[in-house]
Amino acid sequence: MRIALNKNFQKLETNYLFSEIARRVTDFKRSNPSSEVISLGIGDVTLPIAPTVAREMALASRGLGTDSGFVGYGDTLGTAELREAISRKYRSRKIHIEPDEIFINDGAKSDLGNIFDVLGKNEVLIGDPVYPVYLDASIMSGQKVRLIRSDEKNGFLPSPRDLPTSPFVIFLCSPNNPSGATFEKEQLKEWVEFAILSGSLIIFDAAYESYITDSALPHSIFEIEGAERCAIEICSLSKSAGFTGIRCGWTAIHKEMPIHSLWKRRQNTKFNGASYISQRGALAALSEQGELENAKNVSQYMKNARKIADFLKSRSICYTGGKNAPYLWFRIPTKEKSWEFFDRLLYSAGVVGTPGIGFGAGGEGFFRFSAFAKEGDVDKALSRLDKIL
Repeated sequence: MRIALNKNFQKLETNYLFSEIARRVTDFKRSNPSSEVISLGIGDVTLPIAPTVAREMALASRGLGTDSGFVGYGDTLGTAELREAISRKYRSRKIHIEPDEIFINDGAKSDLGNIFDVLGKNEVLIGDPVYPVYLDASIMSGQKVRLIRSDEKNGFLPSPRDLPTSPFVIFLCSPNNPSGATFEKEQLKEWVEFAILSGSLIIFDAAYESYITDSALPHSIFEIEGAERCAIEICSLSKSAGFTGIRCGWTAIHKEMPIHSLWKRRQNTKFNGASYISQRGALAALSEQGELENAKNVSQYMKNARKIADFLKSRSICYTGGKNAPYLWFRIPTKEKSWEFFDRLLYSAGVVGTPGIGFGAGGEGFFRFSAFAKEGDVDKALSRLDKIL
């Protein structure tokens, strides 16, 4: 084949982090077929979707098999009802976003990667360590990347202080993946003021906002005055409503942002909209009853997080997260590298976590546990870890 390929892909790590985890677990199971592996690693949910959501999706599916209930192509940008429901969700937090400023997607990950379609060449600012999609998507699109260290000194929440006032595309995630750290309003205000001053764009990943328990912490970048002029927000129902396999979320862009019309044009050309059944489920998830049922699952995951936190405390292991996020990020209590620690937990205890190095060089020496597991599995995993840590 003699066609030109995108050489930026050659700059990526050979394996995506979670693919490498899956490969190592598969190798372990192949050589230890009778061993039970418990995962506190990848952030996939384990509890069933809310009954209200399941019923609505079943009704939508059955309806498609009838003359009166069949639908074909829908609005690429999302159904009017769902966009209105999301707008109403923002209004409940005193944030004004019109339904036509909301774009329904098939999960946050897609839009986080595709956003570069409407951007030119820019310098991209990314925390280190952080969710790997931000970095990989930037590299794939040929962007220049500047990493800013997140560490114990700044509570794993980077600040724009000491940055040049030149324009950046800035990825922020709060509650943060992997550290579980959550920005306070004053910290986000500092980023918004910097973005306005420098002409930067903030891409705010709010996928875990439903796990915030502290009423003083912001759930949205748009709680900060001026953010509508410099930020877009990408959110998902994956972790709040168990939609990891159903795939539905949204991106919010105010019309005064030039990117709004470009993104609308991009979506109309390259996206046919999220599944009709998924959107019906999403609408149910955002209903009063749906939110009550989803809150029970979130509460269960946070109960798991508290158990893991108590275990780490009992070992005098310093950590972040676990209070306003389903992740716990801790320094490895030995001199092992992240992947060495991963392998020891897997082969000695049958427990899977996530090595910090997979989130960037700044993550070396750290490890992430996820609370997205069934309570009995968390108890069993901690019992096993009790014997080796």
